Amino acid sequence: MAALLSWFRCCIISLVVVQRVFSACKDCYTVSRATYYGATPDDLGNPAGACGYGAFGRNLNGGDVTAVSNLYRGGTGCGACYQVKCAEEDPCKEEGVKVVVTDMGGGGGTDFIMSRHAFAQLGRDTNDTNRFVAMGTITILYRRISCVYPGQNIMIKIDENSNFPSYLAFLFYYQGGSKDIVIVNICETKNLECKLRSQNHGAVWDVVSPPQGALSIRFLVSDSAGGQEQWFTSANAIPANWVPGALYDTGIQLTD
Repeated sequence: MAALLSWFRCCIISLVVVQRVFSACKDCYTVSRATYYGATPDDLGNPAGACGYGAFGRNLNGGDVTAVSNLYRGGTGCGACYQVKCAEEDPCKEEGVKVVVTDMGGGGGTDFIMSRHAFAQLGRDTNDTNRFVAMGTITILYRRISCVYPGQNIMIKIDENSNFPSYLAFLFYYQGGSKDIVIVNICETKNLECKLRSQNHGAVWDVVSPPQGALSIRFLVSDSAGGQEQWFTSANAIPANWVPGALYDTGIQLTD
């Protein structure tokens, strides 16, 4: 009996340790490599980025943006936020820099191709940054973090390639939190008839022959492991006479 009790206590302790390890993993960093694009520290994001954000992506997060390779995930990773810091202790800024994914790219074993504006913030001072720039590619640590846009609802941007009323393409701006939008339905509000939308490219969702009238948007938010999911609905998010290039407020804020 004593041996059985001892075994049981060991199992309980092991479970507690495992639980603590898993709960802490959201704060764990992954080792990778990063490089940069742009000629000067003033160079911001790429307006032709694969996510489809255009000029919005160039200036998002003050220009601290990045292209990613494996983390792009077919466009689902667009808009995700990461804390990135270089691995060397002395020449590196302790907190590193927060970057937002706006593009896809890779090469040389890198997960991140950062704007020069973001890359310049990895070093403690100008000399350190210049050394990193001269190296071209450096070892970094990264982790996904929550995107925070204080007081800012998710906005729906009607893509300029849309053609009223026959073709509607749109993106989500200011997607807060640390989860992904993985399913989008566009619904005709009057009769609540919905169409499942496909992800056209990057962060762009589209529909051919969209329903008429004001449109509601219903979307599923999920963590990267697919374990925590939640549906959100924005009624009449897109007006009946929507306009290419317009920006519409969903009234929804995503947080963790």
